[in-house]
Amino acid sequence: MTQKHWGFASARRAAIFIAIFAIASSAAWGQKKPKNKAADQSPMPTVPMPPSDEIDRDIGEMLGSFQVGDTEGMHKYYSDNAVFVSGAYAPPILGWANYVVDYKRSLAAFQGMQLIRRNTVVFVHADIAWASYQWEFLSNYQGKPYSARGQTTLVLQKIEDKWLIVHNHTSQVCDMVPDQQQPSAQPATQNPAAPTPSPAPAKPQQ
Repeated sequence: MTQKHWGFASARRAAIFIAIFAIASSAAWGQKKPKNKAADQSPMPTVPMPPSDEIDRDIGEMLGSFQVGDTEGMHKYYSDNAVFVSGAYAPPILGWANYVVDYKRSLAAFQGMQLIRRNTVVFVHADIAWASYQWEFLSNYQGKPYSARGQTTLVLQKIEDKWLIVHNHTSQVCDMVPDQQQPSAQPATQNPAAPTPSPAPAKPQQ
């Protein structure tokens, strides 16, 4: 009888131990769960964008700022010592500070600007890249519709972790028209040569 009683007591103690262990394990799991949940909420690592796609995106953002007259937004994508060359027979514009003056002068002549970019091609070689694209510029000048078309080539350099434009060469394509319909001088358009990013045509002369 004593042996049976001892065996029953041992089984009872074992059952109580298992129950306590199960409760303790459940409590510990419950305490750790929030940590696991917090870890699950951590942001996924970003996948690096190919340099050509990054440059194409930057060009689009730069031209967006160009259209609304946001010089600070444009400057984020230009080197301070960038060179601007337009299709006009004029010396290159040296430096961002000089370019901004010319850009604002041209901007004041137009009411609303839209720039359409097409056929962009980007080449990357180490920390140097160049991009070429066609553009169409639409606006109003003295209350009348104004349009221009042309091409732009940008040279970029990777400085630290950013691609910056160091050279902008923009040329306007002039359609052949009868002499009597031609203005006294062709408007100088700049990709941002006169303004800077795409074509910022200078005020047409009358």
